[in-house]
Order: sequence, then structure tokens, then C-alpha cells
Amino acid sequence: MPSPKRTATGVLGGIAGLVGLSAIAGVLVTATVTPAIALTSNAASSAITMFDNLPSYLDIDELMLPTTIYAKDGDSDDYVELTQFYDQNRSPVEWDDVTPVMYDAILSSEDPRYYSHGGVDLIGTTRAVLSNLQGNDTQGGSSISQQYVKNVLIQRCERDAPTDEELLNCWTQATTASGTVGIERKVQEMRYAIALEQRYSKNDILLGYLNIANFGGQNYGIDAAARYYFDVSASKLSLAQAATLAGIVQNPNTYRIDLKGGSTTNSDGDPVNSAEDGYALTKERQSYVLGRMLDDGKITQEQYDEAIEAPIEPNITQPATGCGAAGGAAYFCQYVKGIIETDEAFGATRDDRENELRRGGLNIYTTLDFRIQNEAQAAMKEWTPTKVDGMDFGAASVSIEVGTGRVLAIAQNTKFSEDASLTTGENRDKAYSSLVYAGDFDIGGATGFSAGSSWKLFTLVDWLEQGHSVREVLNGRVRAIDRLTNSCAGDWVNFENDTINNFANAGGYTATPMEFTRDSLNSGYLAMAEELDLCDIQNVAAKMGVETAQWNNDDEAWEMAAPQMNTAFSVLGSENVSPLRVAGAYGTVANNGIYCEPKFIDRVTDAEGNSIDPPETSCSQVLSPEVAATAAFALQGVMQPGGTGSASNPYDGVPLIGKTGTHEKWQTWMNASSTEVATSVWVGNSLGETDLYTRWHNGVQLSQLRHQIAPRIIAAANAAYGGEAFPQPDSNLTRQVLRDLPSVVGMSVDDATRTLEAAGFSVRVGDAVNSTEAEGVVARQDPGAGRVAGGTAVTIYPSNGNGVTVPDVIGQDPQSAAQQLRSAGFGRVGTQCEQSDDAPPGGVVTRLDPAAGSEVTQNTRITITYSADNCGGGGGNGNGNGNDDDD
Repeated sequence: MPSPKRTATGVLGGIAGLVGLSAIAGVLVTATVTPAIALTSNAASSAITMFDNLPSYLDIDELMLPTTIYAKDGDSDDYVELTQFYDQNRSPVEWDDVTPVMYDAILSSEDPRYYSHGGVDLIGTTRAVLSNLQGNDTQGGSSISQQYVKNVLIQRCERDAPTDEELLNCWTQATTASGTVGIERKVQEMRYAIALEQRYSKNDILLGYLNIANFGGQNYGIDAAARYYFDVSASKLSLAQAATLAGIVQNPNTYRIDLKGGSTTNSDGDPVNSAEDGYALTKERQSYVLGRMLDDGKITQEQYDEAIEAPIEPNITQPATGCGAAGGAAYFCQYVKGIIETDEAFGATRDDRENELRRGGLNIYTTLDFRIQNEAQAAMKEWTPTKVDGMDFGAASVSIEVGTGRVLAIAQNTKFSEDASLTTGENRDKAYSSLVYAGDFDIGGATGFSAGSSWKLFTLVDWLEQGHSVREVLNGRVRAIDRLTNSCAGDWVNFENDTINNFANAGGYTATPMEFTRDSLNSGYLAMAEELDLCDIQNVAAKMGVETAQWNNDDEAWEMAAPQMNTAFSVLGSENVSPLRVAGAYGTVANNGIYCEPKFIDRVTDAEGNSIDPPETSCSQVLSPEVAATAAFALQGVMQPGGTGSASNPYDGVPLIGKTGTHEKWQTWMNASSTEVATSVWVGNSLGETDLYTRWHNGVQLSQLRHQIAPRIIAAANAAYGGEAFPQPDSNLTRQVLRDLPSVVGMSVDDATRTLEAAGFSVRVGDAVNSTEAEGVVARQDPGAGRVAGGTAVTIYPSNGNGVTVPDVIGQDPQSAAQQLRSAGFGRVGTQCEQSDDAPPGGVVTRLDPAAGSEVTQNTRITITYSADNCGGGGGNGNGNGNDDDD
């Protein structure tokens, strides 16, 4: 093992070396300018001054380090690595993290006098420079300190060069050049190395070199190389492995041992240094390293023989890199990557942000919860195919913590790949995608999907914000909607008198938003929209976090923008939206009207552990608690038996709100939320319009796959986070609403029915009754016109066309007259007494109103007027008048 400290002899040797080097370097500098006078004493003295005046201070830049993305282990609060992104696969280590035999191997082969010189090995350097003066490339002779300088300059090229061409030029200048340029580079390198040793200890420089050096391909630094080539840490390397790596570093891309077909070719163009030839070139270089170690007394003859005899046996272990290495969380990872590449928290320009991702050494601690993620992806894998012949099939889910906006899981049916040959073009494999279906276009690349009845949430919320009650009765039957108000873009007018149907062509009914929501009735929600403003509804969606991908004709590109509702179809979810936005909106209702922006990153630190501000997110009250509670009250019915979402309820005791969605049989949704976690599941066409109700997978209709996926995710979320009862709805927003009941007597049955239903009443047709009205015309209604509870059932009685003649009962006693009239079918008979001393006992009928012989209906009120000597209890008075109504 090398000595960790400089000895006195080493220090003195370094000083003497420095003095001698200055003289030699002065001659070399002069030789680059005027070779003919290079050996004169005056020229040498002048050259020494020139050398001393060269730049000496070299900033040691931060290493280009991988960015690592983490997520919490589902069984603890510990973070585990999801993946890394890098230009250079590097895992820097401290001095004690490297096995001593590695230091011995690198020093014996590269710089055996390292601890004796002052930054430059005079013997090796002189030999190399003389070779260069003879016209050869500058090679060999560089001390560890010089090689460290060269690597620092190379990394600076790789970091700063804006183009590949400039990178190549910069790299060439920093590495190999012949003739005068080569000498100039070598001299400057020497000057930097000497100054470097005046600032840092030998051990620091040696460790810095091992951490920065390239070991072939994208593998930089001794620890990353050890793990990549042999699947061990730098502290566990064997002698043979250490000697192999020390050999590789001399010419990394020639001696690398990860290319079984060969790392280079011979003069005949045949591959060499392959698994087939036992990595012959590398073995030769390893043997050289072992020989130097033996000569230096670092190893015994026995150790040497054993290592020489052993074949080189790499155990290539690819590091986790890119989102493909994140397994079932690949699409969550891809969205986090998209945030880093697009959010200015990580840099002013996209190039800055991409460089930060691959070189900045950031630690990104995400919101992913494996308890939810694993179940979501398992459900997706179990129930959905990666592709379906004849269509572009897709499925995705997202779960969000409603009180914070933290995104807990994203799952998708396709296999993750960023290989353009798989994911694009006419011959693409539809089982693969890099698009995050659950996310927004600007980050995840997908343009969203028609929300269908998921969008009805915003009409429901606007209905409540306008002061309507969820118990207000409306005509929810299928009919042509004449006009919808839109104060933003102008009213929508149904010029063609078209009707919009319900699912399965159901006719609809008269009921309240409670029933319309439970059954997801299109015609019911259109009736609600008739009394609202499309502009208000779209504004509700916007404040609940919804943005949609919209095509910009001017820029010929997609962009995220606030939703626009311009037709009746938009009430029913024709807008494209991401599951992420839908889940956030339902989470807003579950969170008492507080919308939380989606959050994927909890915290960020740099390579030193210093905190960096993550992308900023916030929560804000966008709905009143009363509106949110009442909306939740209506949405709970969806998840109960009989509701359209009941098949996705795990019935584990956690209260849920929810809403299903279907758009034209092409897209299906299941959205649900407890008071803690909101989940949105989409299954449908990622492109195109294939009928999901005619396709099946593993015995399940594609349209019903959502109800296989959602309950498993919801159950996992409930188990991890629980959930409380939702607040009670607002009493005013659940009040019974009185409506004006119009009179329909005299109308045809059809007209009467339409009139009553349009007014929000249900209608029953009773038996025909005798009436002077024409046959089929409504003769009577029950209840009669007036203010009644909305939704009251009204019975209408059509006329049978048979009029009734009022019998002549003049002269009869009042009791007998009333009985005869009732027997004739008159149900409304009243009496009126007039007192007369001449009247017979019991009284006598003197007149009828209507008069005897009149043609009337049985519903007509008949008043009998009679004379009596004493009207008495009949209400008679001194004037002889009294009344006795019995109808």
C-alpha cells in the first residue's frame, strides 16, 4: 500500500525535481520556439522564466455525477433507488473505500515514483518529450498528477463544449498531439501538476485521479468500474481484478472487457480482445501491471503466479440507468424525468436542465409509494394486455394524496421503451411506449383522452355554486336541447334539432341530480346545463386544476390550455384530459374544496447533501366547503349498490365518492376518492375509435377492465391511508324545491305529458272519465295547478267523450236530490238553504246551478238550493240563507 504521507526524502526529492524540471521545461519551451538555440544558457534561462509565467492555477471542477431518483420503501420510511441518469457512470469513493492493492497496481504501472516527485516524474517526462521531438505522438511519462490534470481538462471539455465537433477539438487538444503542439500541452500540463501538488496532498490527488479516470465506455471512477466489470465494490477487488482495471485505464476503449465480440480490430480488420481470445490485449496489459507490482515488491511471486494463471472473467453488471431500469415504476420515473427537463427549478434552458439531470449529481426524492404502485402495476399486468390487435389499446392509472397533491402511483399497460424503432413509425410495436398516458402532454407526451361522464363533476359543482339543490327535480328525458348559454364564446344553438342519447339509448326520466349522478344520465345533465352557463362550467373545471391538450393551428403543435366548452357534447366530456387532472379534480371535492397541484418530488439535494428547492406546488381553496360536501354527498351514490361505480368499490369500510365515464364506447373511466387518496383509471383507445364493447381480454369486455383494475388500487390506498366519513351536505343545497304545476286540462294527453315533464314532473295517465271534453283530451288532473314539490307525480284523466246532463230534481227534498245527482256520477255536490215559513217540513229544492238539463262533465260542481222553514244548523240566519257544501 502506498504511504499516506510524504516522507522527508520524498519532499526533498520533490523540491529537487521541481528545480530540475523548471530547467528542463525551460529548454523544452524554448525548443518549441527556436530549436536552434535551445541549448544556449541564455535561452534556457529565459525559457525558465517563460515556464514560470505559464498559468499555474487549475480549478478542480466538481465531478460529473449521476442523478439518482429515489422512492420510499413500502415497508419503511427508507428511500430506495429507482434509477440513475448519467453521461458518466460514476460513484465517487473515499480513500478507505478502495482496496490497498488497487493503489499499488495503479502506482506500479503508471507512476512508481509518485511519492518521491513534486508532480512530474523527470525521468519519464524526459523520455516522452524526446520521443515527441522525434516526431512521435506525446505518450507515456505522465505522472498521476499530470494524468489527473488531463482528466480534469477532458471533463471540462465534455461539460462545456456546446457541439460534438467542439467537444472533439477540445478533447484532442487536451489529450494527444504531436510536435510543437504536443510539447506545449505537455509543458502546460506539467505546470498545472506542480501547482496542484502545492495545494493538495498526494493521497487526495491519487484518489481524485481514481475517481475521475475513464475505464471504458461510460464507466468513470474506480468504484463504478469495479461494480460494472466485476460486480464488486472498489474495496473488494482482488489482485487480478485490480491489475486488470489498472491496465484498462491506460487505454480504456482498447482494454475494456465488456465487449464479448472484441473491443478493437487488428490490421486485418478482425476483432480482437474478445471473450473468444480471452481478452488477450487486456491480459497482456494485466501481466505488465502484475510484473511491475512484483518488481516493486508489492506482491509475492506466489501471488503473481496465481494472478497470471487466472483467466480474465468479467461479471458485467449493467448499472440502473434511465426509466427502463425502474421496473414497474417506469412511467412514474418518466414523468419525474420530464419535470426535471421542463421545470426551471432545474435550470434556465432545456439544455441546462438535461445536463443537470445527467451530470449534476442530484438526489431526487419522489412521492412514489410502493404500497400503491406495486398493486397498481400488478393489477394492470393481470388484467390488461400490452396491446390488442387491430387497435391502439391503452390503460393507465394514477393515485394522488388529496391533502397534499403528492402523486403516489402511476401504472400503465404498455412496456416502457424509448427506442424509436419500437415506438414510432408504421411498423411500431404497439406493446411499447414512452408516453405517460396518465400525465399531461407537456411533460408526459400524451394528449389525454375524452373524459366522458367523468366531466359531469364540473356541471354538478357549478349547479351547486349557482344555488341549485341536488334534490331539485328536472326533466331528464331524452329530448332536443334548443340552446345552451355560453357567455364566454357565444351560445350553442341546436340548429339541426338533434338529440343526444343516453348510454344504451335509454329514454331518461324526470328526477333530481342525485339520481342523474348515480346513474350517469346524459339527458339529466343536459337538463342541468340548460339552467347554467357553459362558461361557468369550464371555469369550474379550470379552478379545479384541469388543463387540456389543445392543438394550436398557428404553431402547428399541441399545448396545454384551460378547457373550452362550446357545445352540448362538451357537457358530457368530449374534451381530452389526463387521468392526473381528473384525479386531482375529484381529490378537490374529497379535500373539502381545496385543490392541490400535483406533486412528484418531495425534496432535492446536491451531491454534497445540500438542499435544493424542488418545483413549487401549492394548495388553495377553490370550492366552498358547503359545495364540496354536497357534491361528495351526490357522488357517494355512484359507489353504492345500484350506482354505476359500485363494481369498483372494494367495500372495505372506507367511504368513497366516485364517477364513471364513457365516451362513445371508445374511452372508459373509473374515478374514486376517499378523504385521503384519489384514483383515476382510464382504459381505452390511445389513438383511434375502436369499440371497447365488442372486444374482450381473458373473458372480460375491454370496457369493464376498469372495474377489475380500480378496486385493487383503491383497496391498497385504503389499507395504506384509510379514510374518514365525508362531511354532511349543506341543508340549503339539499332542500326540497317547490315548482309551479301548470294546468293541463283541455290539452291532449301527449301535450299534457310533455308540458308536465318539461316542468319537472312525472306523469301517470289515469282511466278515462265522462266529460264534455272531446275524447282523449285531459278532463281532470290530480293534483290541480299550483305550487307543489318538484317531481310530484301528476295523474291526468282523459275524457271518454261522454258528456252528462244535469237531472231535474226540482221539488224534491234536498237529501233525495243530492243522492240522485251522485248516482248520476257527479262527485261534487253542494247545498244552499234559504229559510221560508211556507216551506214544507224537510225542505224543498227550488233551483240547481248549473240548471237542470245542462250538458256538463261529472267533474262539474252542482249546487242545490232549497227552501226550509228553519235552516238552523245548516247555517241559516235571520235572512233565511245557509250553506252546506259536502264536496
